[in-house]
Amino acid sequence: MACGDPAETADPDSRCSDVLRDVWKFLDDEMDPANRARVQQHLDECSPCLEEAGLERKLKELLHRKCGGDRAPEHLRARVVASLQVSVTTVRVIRGPA
Repeated sequence: MACGDPAETADPDSRCSDVLRDVWKFLDDEMDPANRARVQQHLDECSPCLEEAGLERKLKELLHRKCGGDRAPEHLRARVVASLQVSVTTVRVIRGPA
């Protein structure tokens, strides 16, 4: 299968699927340098993935413009963080230490 082949993007183990799964992290610059370079190289070489990443970027920009000023109240943030910490602790207890 050639890169960018629609059949490849449907395959969850393909390079295109990997890149598209990580595209929001890439756009938010939340990737380590090695993975960021891997995604950038793929986007440079794969027009369909580059086009999809461009659509995702435009969606993020639209969301930021429409919702960018809205912030959750601090008490809600604290509750979410506490809930996540309980979940992580529970998973570690069930699975054992990492």
